[in-house]
Amino acid sequence: MKIVVLVKEVPDTYGDRKLSLETGLADRAASETVLDEIGERALEVALSYADKTPGTEVVVLSMTPESASATVRKGLAMGASSAVQVVDEALLGADLGLTAEVLAAALQRTGFDLVIAGNQSTDGTGGVIPAMVAEILDVPSATYLSTVEIAGDAVSGTRASDGATLQVTAPLPAVISITEALPDARFPNFKGIMAAKKKPFETLSLAELEIEPHDPTASRSIVIALSEKPPREAGVKIVDEGDAGQKLAEFLIQNRLA
Repeated sequence: MKIVVLVKEVPDTYGDRKLSLETGLADRAASETVLDEIGERALEVALSYADKTPGTEVVVLSMTPESASATVRKGLAMGASSAVQVVDEALLGADLGLTAEVLAAALQRTGFDLVIAGNQSTDGTGGVIPAMVAEILDVPSATYLSTVEIAGDAVSGTRASDGATLQVTAPLPAVISITEALPDARFPNFKGIMAAKKKPFETLSLAELEIEPHDPTASRSIVIALSEKPPREAGVKIVDEGDAGQKLAEFLIQNRLA
């Protein structure tokens, strides 16, 4: 079985995360960049299955700047068999639609039985990439899974909703996304870090994937305006002079909170 795990380099959640007011893009210089934790958990799902299923190939796939190769290589150190990184300057600021097209094209090139992704990244938090990729590839998708069971011809899991817990199953090939309910990822050991240097690492361009990022017929999203969030202002203070109840009611009505 060939399992491809979608991973992403993101600003460290423990540091400051800012958008450049000039470009509308995340300011990567403002914080250390790391492999997204939810992507690491997705990789752990794949590696755990590979540990007990001989013959399983685990590939990490990422659409990132060239500078992120060291971050992507962490997936190899954790135990993945190979890595594929899509790098192209034309992808700077790519929207969700273009990102899904690129990842789907890369998946078609590498081949897959199962694609595993996190439910949403910690930077963009779009939460729709796995479903969009599945739609483009015309394969089933099972998203937001809190448990995962992989079999030879199908994948199943549990999805929690507001009023129920659903048990879902999809035949392979398929795309799934997982939540933080899945176990933490393993840490790369010294042996894994050294072995990662010798594992296959393929870099692809948009030309090789035959994708035109500025296709005029494609639907794209762009940022047309951006401004810094204003500082928080002090709230309204109501002093009880015998009419605090009335003032509070008026405040709620004026702000359409009642």
